Amino acid sequence: MRLLGLAIAFLLLVAACETQAAGIRRIRIEGSATGPLIVGAVWYPCATSVQDAGDGNVALSGVKDCPLAGEKLPLIVMSHGRMGWFGGGHDIAAALADAGFVVASIDHPNDNERNHSGTDGLEVFAGRSGDIKRLVDFMLADWPDAGHIDSKRIGLFGFSVGGYTGLVVIGGAPDFRKGLPRCARTDLRALPVCAQLENGELPREAPAHDPRIKAAVIIDPWPAFLLPADHLSGVTIPIQLWSSDPAHESDGVSGCCAAMIRDGLASKPEWHLVENANHFAFLAVCSPKLALDAPRICATPSGFDRAAFHERFQPEMIAFFRRTLNEARDH
Repeated sequence: MRLLGLAIAFLLLVAACETQAAGIRRIRIEGSATGPLIVGAVWYPCATSVQDAGDGNVALSGVKDCPLAGEKLPLIVMSHGRMGWFGGGHDIAAALADAGFVVASIDHPNDNERNHSGTDGLEVFAGRSGDIKRLVDFMLADWPDAGHIDSKRIGLFGFSVGGYTGLVVIGGAPDFRKGLPRCARTDLRALPVCAQLENGELPREAPAHDPRIKAAVIIDPWPAFLLPADHLSGVTIPIQLWSSDPAHESDGVSGCCAAMIRDGLASKPEWHLVENANHFAFLAVCSPKLALDAPRICATPSGFDRAAFHERFQPEMIAFFRRTLNEARDH
């Protein structure tokens, strides 16, 4: 797909998100011994009255960098999909913020829309979980409004490779053995990670787990072959697991993996199969310009209404996070 420039992408993000009446603020996690520079954004409940900020054609509502409203707010960290970006789920982040959550999303280094030098490689599959742990560290210690976050109520939202990332963060142990059987499949053999494992390579840094995360919404996790059932025993927190429809599996990702993860988990998740949805149905509804720039992620199956689906999907997700994170706080 054609990649959008960061400046243009962020303008689209602000324009789209501000209709949700959420505050939005950019973040920057400086590079250090624990990892490279990470950029992203935070959505949060806004203390300022919503104001129109239109350009004459579209009325936008919301306040950039507005004061945060509330105390002891739950935190949700988001992990995007393969070659995605921190705003791919901007409507979900804004809906969560409007419901009283602080939501932090980042660009994963070396696997995002601007830089995919490490996409599908061993270091990315091992290192993405560390990015999320660093994000939690930042939000609890260095974010200017860190004192407003309830450290006992932290959840995770992960889509696609972000779903895989989330499963690792909450206790999954990727299978990085040489000669991994699933790598012999024709459709996987060309992945850099399979070639690296066949060569006996190991990641420089071990995948990171973060017990501070108490609940997760996982959507169409990929690649599932790195997380077979015997490598999921460490995943014990509540999970809401969503799958697109395997009827659209010809695109290579729709409905491919969530059921495999569901069947491998010892504690069964809250399961949702979305009929007639393709993999990208969980991303925000595309603007006309984005539909031209990225037709693959914007295309929807005949008869499927992405906007209407999000109106049903988002309350389910919000209710799950409220219930499970409140239970985590109270125990």
